[in-house]
Amino acid sequence: MRTGIPQWVAEVVATFGLLMVIWGCRAHREPVTAFAVAAYITGAYWFTASTSFANPAVTIARALSNTFAGIRPADAPGFIVAELLGLALVLPLLRRLSSTAAER
Repeated sequence: MRTGIPQWVAEVVATFGLLMVIWGCRAHREPVTAFAVAAYITGAYWFTASTSFANPAVTIARALSNTFAGIRPADAPGFIVAELLGLALVLPLLRRLSSTAAER
């Protein structure tokens, strides 16, 4: 069973961090972004209580799998809401960072 506020907060953090990593790689070529995302997800798997789904598609896939890293389908909606909250929290920061970068 994977559900509850601690799991969802961890998922918000994982999603927020993943989107920041992707944004931070925007000036580099594609291989850099792919390696950075892979490294972040690997690390986040270990440092977040949720094991870092950080993506609604991954959440759905893991809800449909029967592995140690999976979740019950009934728990998936809470994770998806947490991921959307992570997105909602990171967007204003990314907009501000983008406008600051454009001013330079």
